Amino acid sequence: MLDLTSLAAAARPTLLVIAGPTAVGKTALCVTLAQQLGTEIVSADSRQFFREMSIGTAKPTPAEMQGVPHHFINSHSITESYNAGRYEVECLALLDQLFQRHQVVILTGGSGLYLQAVTDGFDALPTIDPAVRAGIQQELVAHGLPALVAELARLDPVAHARIDAQNPQRVVRALEVTRGTGQPFSSFHGQHTKAARPFDVVKIALHREREELYQRIDQRVDEMLAAGLLAEVESVLPYRHHNALQTVGYQEIFGYLDGAYDWAEAVRLLKRNTRHYAKRQLTWLRRDAQYEWLHPAEVGPR
Repeated sequence: MLDLTSLAAAARPTLLVIAGPTAVGKTALCVTLAQQLGTEIVSADSRQFFREMSIGTAKPTPAEMQGVPHHFINSHSITESYNAGRYEVECLALLDQLFQRHQVVILTGGSGLYLQAVTDGFDALPTIDPAVRAGIQQELVAHGLPALVAELARLDPVAHARIDAQNPQRVVRALEVTRGTGQPFSSFHGQHTKAARPFDVVKIALHREREELYQRIDQRVDEMLAAGLLAEVESVLPYRHHNALQTVGYQEIFGYLDGAYDWAEAVRLLKRNTRHYAKRQLTWLRRDAQYEWLHPAEVGPR
């Protein structure tokens, strides 16, 4: 059980991280905690930043926010080039402001890389010859993403298990480092000194039994479809080459719009790939021993 009273009485400001896979229940819990603590919520969901993507990212609605201020939601456009490095800088600047009026601030999301950027900083990666990346990008265009994913699985199964295999940018980056150094991309993880932060960090990861989580994922997909996901994907079709849209919830429907399969198959793929995405999120979070794993019902005041 999370002791909110001790957080509010701590000597230093506290960043309360509420992480977990998609559909586990982060949004509702964080709103409840923020109301109890009288604080604000900062999103570390790398897909909810973008104004054009709402239904497919399960972005909280104004009603779900219940008047609690949320930051880094609808903050950028899919046409912008945005990454975890920029997010780290912008988020730390925002936290400096928020901690002037709150003892505790909540950081939440399922994007492990973005959470890590704020709490710990990044692993130091070697400089790679730009020609290596250029060559991989050419292979991506010529042979497609599955060929690169297969190579990554062969050369670095640890990285393959951790990263989003449907995200070309992540796959290319992992292969770029692996090819450029002759060492697995995953071997560079955990080699840096944790960045000093002017606040304490408490990390909570939410979990549910697998069948319960999968049922919630299927229900969420059904709700997205009923809310108009198809129309949303059609509206961003001209921007499909942007990195923000290389993600679950959009790629499956792009395939349907391309005529690659029928609607029933699109729905099946959407549910399956969302479950796979949740598994990758869990894999990432489990490698950080600082997380305390709790069921959403276990998080609250004592």
